[in-house]
Amino acid sequence: MHIIMFDTIVLLCGPIEQTALAALLRRHNPHLTLRLAQTLSELEALPQSELRHARLIAFLTPVIVPARFLDALGYGAYNFHPGPPQYPGWLPSYFAVYDGVARFGVTAHRMIERVDAGPIVGVSYFDVAPNTGPVALEQRAFVEIARLFWQLSETLATQSKPLPTLPVAWAGRKTTRRDFVNACDIAPDISAPELDKRLAAFGNGAFGIQPTITLHGHCFRYVPPQLDPSAAAAPAAPARKSSVG
Repeated sequence: MHIIMFDTIVLLCGPIEQTALAALLRRHNPHLTLRLAQTLSELEALPQSELRHARLIAFLTPVIVPARFLDALGYGAYNFHPGPPQYPGWLPSYFAVYDGVARFGVTAHRMIERVDAGPIVGVSYFDVAPNTGPVALEQRAFVEIARLFWQLSETLATQSKPLPTLPVAWAGRKTTRRDFVNACDIAPDISAPELDKRLAAFGNGAFGIQPTITLHGHCFRYVPPQLDPSAAAAPAAPARKSSVG
């Protein structure tokens, strides 16, 4: 019986992370063959025969890897998700800020066909200071997920067996881009506390999606005060909660 040996890692991540993560994996296993990809098309261009020897590691990527690719891998696939198991899905830090969490975290899990649903192999939590915004929370999560990758990297680079799973389950609703868009659709009768929560969590225009409100057939777009060009030119005025454009 011919045994196919583990000798390849496919690293799916952005260009900035590729250099550092690849160097760490090679340090643990100098004999590894590393294939770098940023997009689904780059993944699917890899030779099918090579995948039988390979393991996929996805790190902070928006790419949804199809089942046909996962099935072709001989040594499984693992994803590093920038949120805890309670926040599967898209832009978890933004929804966590909306919920006012005091604790957040990051997750490593085995990849299956359903997104953010596979068995969990690593979790790390940290406390969240009051009034932390989504960008600051993302930055803190990036530090933590880099640390989690470092902790698991030797096993991923040297062991052919699947990583042991933790007795931790995914929980909560899986958020999507549509959920983000819906949160930015402000009803005219919204309460002041709810408006403050929405603007604190979703008001910075991530991915070009900004809170809007429609009044009498006219759509108004929220502009954070720090991004309002008229604020710099205008004389000092009492603090205001928002501006529209």
